[in-house]
Amino acid sequence: MEYTSGAASWQKVLRRAVAGLLPRRPRQRRPGWSVGVPLIAAAAGLLFTTTATTAGGTALREDRRPQLNQLIEERRQQVAASEQRAAALRQDVEERTDALAEQDGPIKTQQERAAGTRQAAGFTALTGIGMTVELNDAPRRSDQRLPEGVSNDDLVVHQQDVQAVVNALWAGGAEAMSIMNVRVLATSAVRCVGNTLLLHGRVYSPPFKIVAIGDPTAMQQALAESQGVRLFKDAVDHYQLGYRENVSTVTVPAFEDSTALRSATVPGD
Repeated sequence: MEYTSGAASWQKVLRRAVAGLLPRRPRQRRPGWSVGVPLIAAAAGLLFTTTATTAGGTALREDRRPQLNQLIEERRQQVAASEQRAAALRQDVEERTDALAEQDGPIKTQQERAAGTRQAAGFTALTGIGMTVELNDAPRRSDQRLPEGVSNDDLVVHQQDVQAVVNALWAGGAEAMSIMNVRVLATSAVRCVGNTLLLHGRVYSPPFKIVAIGDPTAMQQALAESQGVRLFKDAVDHYQLGYRENVSTVTVPAFEDSTALRSATVPGD
């Protein structure tokens, strides 16, 4: 505090008193942003409240891949359990049919007739000389950059590639065939979903292995003459896709899925 004396001190006192009696000047108007700040804060609070309500106590940016992998594994276990139950039921039916055939002549005749066609229909495992063809996607690049003019579709095995190999092996005289250790029948359909193979309701990832029993020389010649296989081999050279042929003694498993017919027609005379 400053202490003064004399006339100067009284003058200061009088000026302060007069200033207190005079009307005050209106304050300067606040700039626009000072009014907008509360509105922005209110909007932010509303946004935070809405986010918390939507999240319901969970993190919206949480990585859900572990949950998805767990769901896929649970479904696989359920499918495996259903397949085991179906196999047990089929075994029970066969045992009951065998027991009934011992007492019923017509049933035994039909059973023997069906047994004679099981091998040709693909319901028995076979082992013999043959060949294995393996198709695989191109290896992933470490820099994650694709060459100019190349797309991701050029670097994976497609449905037509697998079909070209399968058709060429049949044309080469294959007697039995399997894909990914699953027996291929006349009713089997090869489909691809992305870079995965869908066969008899199961999904398989590359490399795709095709095994065929038959004359290796004839099947190799059929593969060499197939236009679809040649196109894939060209892609192998350009995009480093995988292709391998191997001749050896191979085993083709029996068909183990359901044999129930959804529809059938009688051929005309």
